[in-house]
Amino acid sequence: MPVRHLPAEWHKQDAILLTWPHAESDWVDQMEAVEAVYLDIVGALSHTQDVVIQVHESVDTERLVVQFERESINQARCHLVRVDSDDTWARDHGPITVLEDGTPKLLDFTFNGWGNKFDARRDNALNQTMADLGLFRAPLETVDWVLEGGSIESDGRGTLMTTRACLLNPNRNNTQDTATLEARLKDWFGARTILWLDDGALAGDDTDAHIDTLARFAPDNTLVYQGCDDPRDEHHAALGRMADQLKTFRTADGDTFRLIALPWPEAQFSASKQRLPATYANFLVTNQLVLMSTYGVPQDGPAYEALATAFPDHRVVAIDCRALIEQFGSLHCITMQLPEGVLSSRVLDRD
Repeated sequence: MPVRHLPAEWHKQDAILLTWPHAESDWVDQMEAVEAVYLDIVGALSHTQDVVIQVHESVDTERLVVQFERESINQARCHLVRVDSDDTWARDHGPITVLEDGTPKLLDFTFNGWGNKFDARRDNALNQTMADLGLFRAPLETVDWVLEGGSIESDGRGTLMTTRACLLNPNRNNTQDTATLEARLKDWFGARTILWLDDGALAGDDTDAHIDTLARFAPDNTLVYQGCDDPRDEHHAALGRMADQLKTFRTADGDTFRLIALPWPEAQFSASKQRLPATYANFLVTNQLVLMSTYGVPQDGPAYEALATAFPDHRVVAIDCRALIEQFGSLHCITMQLPEGVLSSRVLDRD
């Protein structure tokens, strides 16, 4: 039987996948502001690795090329693909890559708009569309189960971390039995240990507590998590309980984690005074960089230093994500890594 595992995010990558904002997405009233964030992200990525950008038919690609030129983006490493999408949250509609005996395989889970909160029929078809276009070298396996990329976190060594609030939510699947789901997770991802967070959720988060907003793995048995040191904040008690639980976690090999707390950003609100889910845990790890969300607050600097400590072999790049959280997600939510061996040679121009 093939040996399968879910690589850590810092495993070598072919590219980062993005879905560009468009007039039929949630961004229709914020296009200029959110495109500026996407341009910053692509600008940072394109000088170190490839970027695959899913582009809706309503997007003017000639205008996009002009924007890329204006921002000095390395267009030779940007690959635009015409597709039909509902929205732009590539972390959750994109394929999840596992390695079988070292060879990548793409898992295409069902995406139901975070528990049927939003229409996701077109997003749910994106992975098969990409495969039909011949963009993947790796085979695509359909999995008849609702699961989003932002809901799971892997250290690449057999430890999988998630939250009960999301994975056991009846708005995803018809089971709330932990043992049944653990067996499935171990089968799909080759996990040996499943770590379940019982506490922690951000006001304004409509994913039902995705793990990538709360706690993340880093190399050398390191666990980076969103702290909250303000006793007046509504998150203080729950994130405190989360921090206490993280101290009890062990790797699949029984080792303790080095814990790094991220500072708590000042509260962010929409124009209608709704609390927005600002978090520093929603960072993206690429081949050479760690892209981190910033919010124009004093805590941005200490968060930068904390991530630099967690990823000493990467360069941390700050991306202002205040426009992104207006739609209740951040940097990691709009990106998906495609590990080495996933993309076809027609995309990367190599054998």
